Amino acid sequence: MAVYKIVEMGDDILREKARAVPKITPNIIKLLNNMTETMHHFRGVGLAAPQIGVSKRVVVVDVGEGLVEMINPELFNFAGQDTDTEGCLSIPGLMGDVARASSVEVKCLDRHGKEQVFKANGYLARAVQHEVDHLNGILFIDKADNVRKIKQKEEQR
Repeated sequence: MAVYKIVEMGDDILREKARAVPKITPNIIKLLNNMTETMHHFRGVGLAAPQIGVSKRVVVVDVGEGLVEMINPELFNFAGQDTDTEGCLSIPGLMGDVARASSVEVKCLDRHGKEQVFKANGYLARAVQHEVDHLNGILFIDKADNVRKIKQKEEQR
């Protein structure tokens, strides 16, 4: 596996809508594996393919409840609302308070091309929404209040 370089704010790919994955290929499997390795290496809880310079609708998330891989994710049935602090590997040194649904349902493909539908709650719901925003060219700072610079120690939370 490989660790990719994280694309940072200012790169055009972070503002573009990522392309759908038409077919699960060995390259998509390799992308999922390498994205997971990259996410863990940088101590993130989620990573979208545009964050490594790849315009594909592929996301990995791990908030401590196990790895979730999503290809062509679609979100629906948003419920509740919660505001919490977010940061982003593509926007180092900044954090902000973002209001998001506290529960959301997700429809996506898994690495085998099988359709999956699941409900995400709490922190997982927040992470999924954050990463799917990346697939649509939206950054957390577009939705955040109280955006602030952070110290190195706080950044490693």
